Amino acid sequence: MSADDNLQTIARYYDGCSTGDVDLMRETLADDVVHWFLAPNPGSAPVRGGEHLARYWRKVHRLIDAVWVVDHILDGDREAVIEWTMYWTPPEAGRRVATRGAEWFTFAADGRITEIRSYYRQHADQDSELALFPYAERGYSRHGVEHSGIHAALSKEVRS
Repeated sequence: MSADDNLQTIARYYDGCSTGDVDLMRETLADDVVHWFLAPNPGSAPVRGGEHLARYWRKVHRLIDAVWVVDHILDGDREAVIEWTMYWTPPEAGRRVATRGAEWFTFAADGRITEIRSYYRQHADQDSELALFPYAERGYSRHGVEHSGIHAALSKEVRS
C-alpha cells in the first residue's frame, strides 16, 4: 500500500462516517476491525466488527450531525497516524463545536482498516484543540471550512 492509498482509504472511511453511509464505511473496514477510544469520552468502549462500527458511526452522525476531516497524515506501509477534526452539534449547545484529535490506523494486506486507536478529548461546550496552533495557515479545517488541504470531505458544505 502506498501513502496515497492509505489516505484515500481513511478519507473514504470518514466520508462514510460524515454522511452515515454504512456501505461506504464497510468498503474500507476489515470484518474484524476494532476501534479503541480514549476514556472517559462518551461511548469510550471499543467497537468491534466492520458492520457494527459502520452502524455505530451512522447512529452518531444522525445524533450530532458530525463531519470528520483528515487534516494531516504520517504514513507507513501498513500503518498511518492522522490528525483529524470532528465538527458536530451537541444537543445542549445548539452550535457547532470542533473536536480535534489523532488516530493510529493499521491496515490489512488488502488495504482495509483493521484497527483504529483514537486519541482526543471531547467537550460539548467548547472546541478542543491545541492552544494558539496556526490551523488555518497550515491548511487544516476550521469553523466554516469543514474540509482540509488533503481531505475534500463529501459533506463539506459551510456551516455556521
